[in-house]
Amino acid sequence: MHPATSGLSSARHVTAAALAAVVALPMLWSLAAAGASAVQLEAWRALWQEPLMWRALCQSIWTGSASTLLALGLSAWILAATVGRLQSLEGSNRLARWLAPLLSVPHAAFAIGSVALLAPSGWLLRLFSPWATGLTDPPPWSTTQDPWGLGLIFVLVLKEVPFLLWAALAHLQRPDVARRLRQELRLAHTLGYSEREAWWRVGWPQLLPRLGVPLLGVWAYGLTVVDVALVIGPTTPPTLAMLAWQWLQDADPTVNAQGAAAAWCLALVLAVGAVVLWGMWQLSFWRKRWTRGPVGSDMRTPSSEKRNLLAASLPGSLVGLLLVYAAVMFALLVGSITGAWQFPALWPQNLTWSAWQQVVGSHSSLWTSVWLALASSTAALVWTVAWLEWAPARWQQRLMPLWMVPLVLPALLWVLGVHRFSLAWGLDTTGVGLWLAHTLAGMPYVLMALQGPYLGFDRRLQMVSATLGHPHAVFLWRVKWPLLRSALAAAWAIGFAVSVAQYLPTLYVGAGRFQTVTTEAVTLAAGGQRSLTSAFAWLQWMLPVLAFGLAAWVGRARRWPAPVPAKSQ
Repeated sequence: MHPATSGLSSARHVTAAALAAVVALPMLWSLAAAGASAVQLEAWRALWQEPLMWRALCQSIWTGSASTLLALGLSAWILAATVGRLQSLEGSNRLARWLAPLLSVPHAAFAIGSVALLAPSGWLLRLFSPWATGLTDPPPWSTTQDPWGLGLIFVLVLKEVPFLLWAALAHLQRPDVARRLRQELRLAHTLGYSEREAWWRVGWPQLLPRLGVPLLGVWAYGLTVVDVALVIGPTTPPTLAMLAWQWLQDADPTVNAQGAAAAWCLALVLAVGAVVLWGMWQLSFWRKRWTRGPVGSDMRTPSSEKRNLLAASLPGSLVGLLLVYAAVMFALLVGSITGAWQFPALWPQNLTWSAWQQVVGSHSSLWTSVWLALASSTAALVWTVAWLEWAPARWQQRLMPLWMVPLVLPALLWVLGVHRFSLAWGLDTTGVGLWLAHTLAGMPYVLMALQGPYLGFDRRLQMVSATLGHPHAVFLWRVKWPLLRSALAAAWAIGFAVSVAQYLPTLYVGAGRFQTVTTEAVTLAAGGQRSLTSAFAWLQWMLPVLAFGLAAWVGRARRWPAPVPAKSQ
């Protein structure tokens, strides 16, 4: 090996090792700290003897599993209507543009808006009262914090569908993957399969295994979500995550250890379920039955009427999703300026700006949210770019499970470990500790958003740059990063939105000394202050919207003026 090449390789390894150590140290320490809480046998014994434990565990499994399966099915349906039917990058690009405003809505804000729609005194029932329902007073129905967890499932499904679509498009927008998939779909179509059959039997079976980590993250979030469950989740009984959060808030060390044991119980359920599902997928019987199509005389293409009906109905699911999001955010906007509003009047009797005046007075919460989101998303983006650029491919593959820990580990366990790490290093109740917690929480999302476009970048451009005598730094500044500015800006905006939505890390690591718009909104939702809660939830949504708008402006395509033809002499 040439000495210069050997020195360059050694420098890359040293840089990659330093980058890995910066993130691996707090992650491994947090994992070890969270694991130390699982060895107290008395806490496990108290947990098994808790009367609400088993009902709460069943509630968590039901809401988390049902929401994950429904979100996966709806995501696959939408992909079949866009990418599968168009068989080109145009469908994925068009779908990606619609996902930005949906991804910008935080879970807590969407839950608060859903309560405004679905509550017994909400917009939905007012729309049909009294002319259809005969109701003149709000009924005593449990439509939001219902004992079956349907309200929680509703919010989780509609919030996780954009995330799964975004994760799928991160793979489909890679040029190599898109080119191969397009060729295989075209080949299947020439063999007599319709567009729908080609997608479900050829495209989707290849895409689903790539969604393993995002699906595990969605299931983990559904099993252990706290802030959304506080707003719209069941209370009789609550989910096990809610019980664990209440026990972890207790000052008694015995009760606190019981909360840690409950969080580990949810982690074990997640691990066992993931292993079982992975084993089922590995069985060739399921994959062969899925991908096997009709043969011989059974092969036939659906009629044109059936294809037209399918083409018209499938995009309707995406339109319906957009309409629900618009209705939720409209309910939040009106709720933030609502004064007196008697049931069953469809519109408030008077409007007031008093809630927004209080929000303006709480400028410290807004400033904390903004600087945390800016600092954590920028740090996560810088680390991700450096890691993807200088880490060897085998390092990236082997360490990927570690980087995904904040995504797939139950949120309560992860926050518990990060909190103990901040205590051990003197970062508790400090801005640096809170910044670190937000950065580690957003890094997996930034990495997932950027990995596909970055690793799929055309290497021939680098070869051309090298043949022109430009060093690698010039290639990065003038060629690679400018061409990837749209992906870089989108990844940064996603990290910004993840930071704004953080509730548990702010609550635990900040120890109540740092108030953000998210902690304010969730706290107010439990207190029943409708207008003030809606104002903070609307503000919580506006911050990511501004970030995604800035990312869209930065990543917009440049338009060069056409050259003016020279005048003939």
